[in-house]
Amino acid sequence: MRIDIILESSNSPERVRELGELAEANGLGGVWVSNMNDARDPFINFVPLAMHTQRIRLGPIAVSPFELHPLKMASSLLTLNEVAKGRAQIVIGAGGGTAQAMGAKPVRVVRAVRECADILRLAATGQPVRYKGELFEVKWYNPSWVQSPPPDIYIGANGPQMLKAAPRHANAIMVSDFVVDHVRRSRAIIDETLDAAGKDRATFKLNNFWAWHVKETREEAEREARIWLTVRGTLYPPYINEVLDPDEAALVNRNINQFIRAYNRKSDVIEGVPPEIVSKLARRCTSACAIADLDQEIERLRSFARAGLTEIALRIYEKPADTIRLLGQRVVPALADA
Repeated sequence: MRIDIILESSNSPERVRELGELAEANGLGGVWVSNMNDARDPFINFVPLAMHTQRIRLGPIAVSPFELHPLKMASSLLTLNEVAKGRAQIVIGAGGGTAQAMGAKPVRVVRAVRECADILRLAATGQPVRYKGELFEVKWYNPSWVQSPPPDIYIGANGPQMLKAAPRHANAIMVSDFVVDHVRRSRAIIDETLDAAGKDRATFKLNNFWAWHVKETREEAEREARIWLTVRGTLYPPYINEVLDPDEAALVNRNINQFIRAYNRKSDVIEGVPPEIVSKLARRCTSACAIADLDQEIERLRSFARAGLTEIALRIYEKPADTIRLLGQRVVPALADA
C-alpha cells in the first residue's frame, strides 16, 4: 500500500519543496495539500517541488467545479502536470470550504463531479475538447502543448451515489476519515461498479484521507488529535455510530459546538464531553499513539490494505519533518507488501 502525506496548505512553496523532497527521499508515494479558501494556490505552490523531484506525485485535495470551472481546472492541473512530467494528481470534490466562502450553491453534485472528471480526462489527451454536458460546457479548448502522461484524477466520494458513479469517470477515489469497516463496505460498492463497467479492479486506486498523530508520548499524540477532531468526518452522523456507542454518540452530537470552539481556540479541552469519550474518539477516528506503540498503527494500516485501500494519505501536523522520517524508517517498509 502506498503511503502519502498531506501537508499544511499554508506552507510556503519553499517549505513544500523541502518537505516534499524529504518525503521522496524517504520512499513516500505522494504529497497532497488541502485546497483551502484562504491558503496559497495549491497548483502554483507545488511548482518548485515538481521541478526538483523525479518520482513523487503531487496535487490538491479537493477542487470543486463550483469554485473553478472545469476548463480552468484542466489548464491549472495540466500545467502542473507538464512541470512534474506526468506526476500531478487531483481530487475533484463536490463542494468544500472554498465554494462555501464564495457563496456558491452546489446543485446536482454527482453530475457536476462526473462532468468535471470527463472534461479533465479529455483535456489530458492533448486533443481539442468540445464538451456539452448538462451543467458544464467547453468550446475552443485545444491543449496541444500537453506532452506528459495524464495526471491521476481522483473523485472525492463518501456517499453511496458518488461511490457508484466515480469508478466510471475517474481512475481513482479518495474517501475521507473512513474506518476499516467503512472502507471494506465502500470497496464492495466500487468493485461492483467496476465489474459492471468492464474495468479492472486491480488498476483502480482507492485512497483514504486519514489523520496521523504519532508523537513521542501518547499524551502529546492525543492532545493534538483532540484539537482537530471537529474536522474529522467520523465525528458526525451517521459515521460517528461506527466508533461510539449510541448514548456516547448522542452526547457528542449534543455538544458538537464545543468541538468547534476547541478547534477555533486550538484547545484540546472539549467542554461538556467526558475526557474518556474524547480520548476514545481520538484513538478510533485517527492514528494517535506514542512512537513506542507504532506497531499498533502499522497493523491498522495493514487492515486498511486488507479492506481494499491501495493508498492512504496521512494528514500530518506538528514537526512534519520528524514525522516524514519516521514514516520512511518504520511505516513505508512495513507496508511495502501490503
